[in-house]
Amino acid sequence: MRKWFSATEIRKSELIVKEVLAFIDENEAQTVSMVDDILGCPHEEGIDYPEGEHCPQCLYWKGRDRFIDRIS
Repeated sequence: MRKWFSATEIRKSELIVKEVLAFIDENEAQTVSMVDDILGCPHEEGIDYPEGEHCPQCLYWKGRDRFIDRIS
């Protein structure tokens, strides 16, 4: 597993796209899955904030079901 970070729109970074493609190639991936939208904040539950709580840095996602994009 590898993570990429950017202060700007990461999906439009030519450098990061090249690195992701190289990572996929280096690991001989047979299949790749991706989504066409952002599925949540970049902070990790249990690492950046306690499990079962909302991210205190990204209040937009508080109470929101990121898979169906509505307030739960």
